[in-house]
Amino acid sequence: MSGRVIQPEGWDAPSGYANGILVEPGAKLLFVAGQVAWDERKQLVGEEDFVAQFAQALSNVVAVVRAAGGEPDDIARMLVMVTDKQAYLANLPALGAAWRECMGRHFPAMALVQVAGLVEEGALLEIEATAAIS
Repeated sequence: MSGRVIQPEGWDAPSGYANGILVEPGAKLLFVAGQVAWDERKQLVGEEDFVAQFAQALSNVVAVVRAAGGEPDDIARMLVMVTDKQAYLANLPALGAAWRECMGRHFPAMALVQVAGLVEEGALLEIEATAAIS
């Protein structure tokens, strides 16, 4: 990773995210557009299945990062937009398993927000990211 996790002294460690990532000089920044649960033919995967859509959208983010020459641990920041926060909370164990399969134990600086809706019909979530690639 071309960044360093920043944890303010005295703060409890966050679970599932980093409070900050400091990107080292010389890293190339990649801004990944919001990814929904599309397959390579732009067909929505996991209709009404929150976990399946999360896994596919996260996999799409990683695919873009890899296409730029990076790896999942180069992702410095991530924004997850969900249409139903309760669905997110109800599926945390399965979402954690999907996360580990795609991202391992790497946790970037993250935010999760609930939105009224997404442009893609049927999409339950969208993930955008910034990677710092050495």
